[in-house]
Parts: sequence; C-alpha cells; structure tokens
Amino acid sequence: MELWIGTKDGLRKTPADSPIEIEGEAITAIAVEGTARWAIVGGRALRRSADGGVWETLASLQDLRANCLLPTSSGVLVGTSEARLMRHSGGALEVVEGFGRVAHRDGWYTPWGGPPDVRSLAGNASTLFANVHVGGIPRSRDGGDSWEPTVDIDADVHQVLAHEGWVLAAAARGLLTSEDDGESWLLADEGLHGSYCRAVAVAGDTVLLSASTGPFSRQAAVYRRPLGSDGEFERCRNGLPEWFGENVDTACVVATGEAAAVGTSDGSVFLSEDRGGSWSAVATGLPSVTCLALSELPTC
Repeated sequence: MELWIGTKDGLRKTPADSPIEIEGEAITAIAVEGTARWAIVGGRALRRSADGGVWETLASLQDLRANCLLPTSSGVLVGTSEARLMRHSGGALEVVEGFGRVAHRDGWYTPWGGPPDVRSLAGNASTLFANVHVGGIPRSRDGGDSWEPTVDIDADVHQVLAHEGWVLAAAARGLLTSEDDGESWLLADEGLHGSYCRAVAVAGDTVLLSASTGPFSRQAAVYRRPLGSDGEFERCRNGLPEWFGENVDTACVVATGEAAAVGTSDGSVFLSEDRGGSWSAVATGLPSVTCLALSELPTC
C-alpha cells in the first residue's frame, strides 16, 4: 500500500523517511492510475510520474486555477476555477466544450459572490461526475462530450465519489447517496454532531465522512457507517484527536480496500487498516495537508 501526501509545501509519501517527491511547491491534487502518478502543482501545472520515475510537466494553465483531476480512458480531466473542465490526452490541456453547455449553468454561484469552481471529479465504468461549488453535480454518460445536471444546485456539494454502483457526495447538509447514477438522491445526517461535510471515502463496506458545524468550525470529526445503511453515523475515535481544529477538507479522506487515511490542516496524517475502526498517526508536523492518495502496491 502506498500513501501519497500532498501539502502546501511539497509531495511526500510514507514511510516518513522517504524522499520528498516534489519540494517547495503546493500540491493541489494527486491521483493514481496503475503505476502512474498524477499531480496538480501550484494550482497551475499538470505533472506525471510514470512507473515511479521523474515527475514531468505535461501542461500548465495561465489564467485559471486547477483544483482537481481524474484519469479516464480518454485522458486526464482537470477541473478548474470559473467552473471549467479541461482534458489532457497527450497534448495541451483542452477545454471540454460540452461542460460549458450544462443546463442551469447560469445559476451556479458561490456564497461570497465569486465565480464557482469545479471542486472534485469522479467516475465509474459508464458515467463521469463533476462537483461544482456551488452548482450541484453535473454528469456525463458519453465520456465527457455532453453533461446534464443531477442534484439540486443548493445542495452545496464539496466532494463527489463514485464507488461500485454508488455515487456519494459530502454536502453542506450531510451525506448524499445515489444508487442510480444520480437520478435520485437520499440525504443523511443521523448521528453527526454537525451536518456540514467536506470529504467522503469508502473503505471496504464502510463510508467515511468528515463533518463539522460549518465552514469555519473549530470542531470537526470523521464518522463511519456501513454503505447502504440508514442507521446513525458512528464517530471515529480510536487513535484520532478528540476534535480536529478545522474542517477535514475535500480529498483529505481517502481509502482503498479496507485501509483509509485522513490528513489535516495542522500537518498530521492518520491511517486505519480496519475501515476506520482504529487509527494511528503516520505523519505529524508536516506543512498543511491539502490532498491524499492511497493505492494498493502493484503485484508481480
């Protein structure tokens, strides 16, 4: 298992004594595709490390800020500021024109009055999902050529995740789930101390969700609940702090198999190997954690 840690000052991986992969630059997003690693560096540059080799810059943005990425069979999608979607498929980053024609796009907004962002991306074998903040979750069923809205814009989604027939979204009012590719959604917040959610992952058969009382909360926590359950969320306590001092942000809760990791703004990373039942600190004193990626090691 590999755990990659993106911070405001470089990209690292565990164990803690591993060399810093990218030093002196903020890491906005990281993704794993087979033996390749992809990263957004400084909010501008798309970089790739093939087979654990040197990181090469593939493309850069000038007027937009890159927020998230998703490797797909037709290239790497990059979500940006001003709610744009770009694709890299071997050359420059190119605008995904169909995303600019989503119905009700003129109703997207931010609470502070600035332009909205594409905040996270997800996909399964048939459908792509883009989380716009604030603009709901547009989806594409033709590889990104055309897009249509799904959940209500005012759901205020912070992260979307696709997992084995499920679509999950951490939103300002709790966890949204869909079993039909976004045709219908259920909202849940039972057991949470606050319904403001920023990050979601699935470890084994268990949903992990970060929650707090609001965008500037000083009391954030991570919760767990079986996937598909309608019961209450259980707070993850064993090995974690009583409270996180700030929200556990988008892309800072990740999972693969039964393992999961949580990264925090104070530079700590916690690892669980039992679907969030217990945790141990694997890194402390780092620059603020901005994103994580957890993957199984390739087998021979």
